Amino acid sequence: MKLPRDCPAVRSRPPLRRYGYETTRQTGSHVRLLSRRLGVEHHITIPRYPVLKVGTLSAILADLAAYFEMDRESLAPELFES
Repeated sequence: MKLPRDCPAVRSRPPLRRYGYETTRQTGSHVRLLSRRLGVEHHITIPRYPVLKVGTLSAILADLAAYFEMDRESLAPELFES
């Protein structure tokens, strides 16, 4: 799947709630999310920029895929398609 080129950070956070992520804090333009779904704490930081760069989206997706032991191709549509 080709990653979106105009994904705002605000749109990226709500799908993460389905995976058990909750906002723990916000510092400046970054939001820190926490999940305890698999018994181990997993933190992820998402910048609150108007538009996220493709490399940032790719890094977030790779981190999530590694944590959930999924491949990126199956996880990406759930997170980035409206």
